[in-house]
Amino acid sequence: MTASVNHLANAFLLVYAGLFPIVNPIGGAPIFLGLTRECTEKERNALALRVSLNSCLLLLGSLFVGSYVLEFFGITLPIVRIAGGLVVSATGWNLLQAGDGDDERAGHRPVIPTDGFYPLTMPITVGPGSIAVAITLGSQRPRVALPEVALLGGAAVAGLIAIAATIFVCYRFAEGTVGALCEHGTNVLVRLSAFILLCIGIEIIWNGYSTLVRVAG
Repeated sequence: MTASVNHLANAFLLVYAGLFPIVNPIGGAPIFLGLTRECTEKERNALALRVSLNSCLLLLGSLFVGSYVLEFFGITLPIVRIAGGLVVSATGWNLLQAGDGDDERAGHRPVIPTDGFYPLTMPITVGPGSIAVAITLGSQRPRVALPEVALLGGAAVAGLIAIAATIFVCYRFAEGTVGALCEHGTNVLVRLSAFILLCIGIEIIWNGYSTLVRVAG
């Protein structure tokens, strides 16, 4: 009994601890706030809930069927990293170039309440790194009896739900947390986060390219 509880706890912690640093909802909160500046508080709260649900479903699919989908289409993880890194870099660049309160001049269209998947869920919250980790975790299924596999799968799902809950809390209260910095401080933090996002995208591209070169060599 104790061993089973330990296995369940380990599965939960493996999923949560493995995905939390990469999803990084705390670091994503300023980006979320920057992309939803033109939304009302009610719309922003609804978006936070929608993004957390979308993130949970996306990670759930990556965890359980991601490896099979990539194998079916003949796509490797390095290619996923390069493609996702390009999207992340483009999003960070667009946010970095957005004007202070003048979206039309900068050519940046604010996120509308119905636009909860792109770019807020993917690639801002759940990027190629998160998907790659989820796929990797899902591909390492232990060879045990079916009932125990079901229990371990339930613990993994619980870990994803905990990740989604963390995303919702961080995004739901992003305005209050970041708003304490005043408008100028918020602008600085959003721009800094956008630059970091751009750097992360380039790093993802480089990791994918390096892996491809190493495999080809």
